[in-house]
Amino acid sequence: MEALLSPQKRQHALWLYVLLAGLFTAALVACNLVANKFIEVDLGFHTFIISAGVLPYPLTFLVTDLLSEFYGKKRTNMVVLSGFFILLFVLGVLWLGAQFDAIEGSPVTDSAYAMVFGNSKRVILASMAAYIVAQLVDVRLFHFWKEVTKGKHLWVRNNFSTMLSQFVDTVLVVGIIFYDRADLGVIEQMVLDGWLFKVLCAALDTPLMYLGTWAFRRHFKQTEYPEHVDILS
Repeated sequence: MEALLSPQKRQHALWLYVLLAGLFTAALVACNLVANKFIEVDLGFHTFIISAGVLPYPLTFLVTDLLSEFYGKKRTNMVVLSGFFILLFVLGVLWLGAQFDAIEGSPVTDSAYAMVFGNSKRVILASMAAYIVAQLVDVRLFHFWKEVTKGKHLWVRNNFSTMLSQFVDTVLVVGIIFYDRADLGVIEQMVLDGWLFKVLCAALDTPLMYLGTWAFRRHFKQTEYPEHVDILS
């Protein structure tokens, strides 16, 4: 099959793919490392009680939607699955760091390390379970809505895929972490706050989705490729 892009443009597309994958990974790791801290976010109309890890997490869904739009389901699932193994690596590093005693004068003592990262195993395991399910649901739903709308109405596939997948993610994360630590009413409120905050972020990132899609199509001089076409091939 004749190449869809010139060698130079294909190199640009590859660099963009790597950049988006790196951004996805950075946001994913960051949200897990700060997830133990819970904060209040007062937006005037409502005060959300959420994990600090929720702050960068919506970015991962924006990135997967951009990847899905630009590179298709297969390439996006590769990034999602690589993120799962990266979380395994982070979990292993945190465990390894706990196996050695801190030296005298260490800025971080054993007790401080345990306080910050002691619960991270449970948090990361919960996040991994929720992550792999929610991200794959997001990718599948994105392409489902893309097919239903025949490639039109970008806002539909961007928002509807993210809203449902983020609900799945929030229920799994909060449920696994707090099922034996908080009352059902508290868990329900945390799920609701976390999910509504993510939905709000998803709505706010819609202009970024349109801007990114416009810039991509303008630079690569294309409208849309069929689902089975890999522009990096």
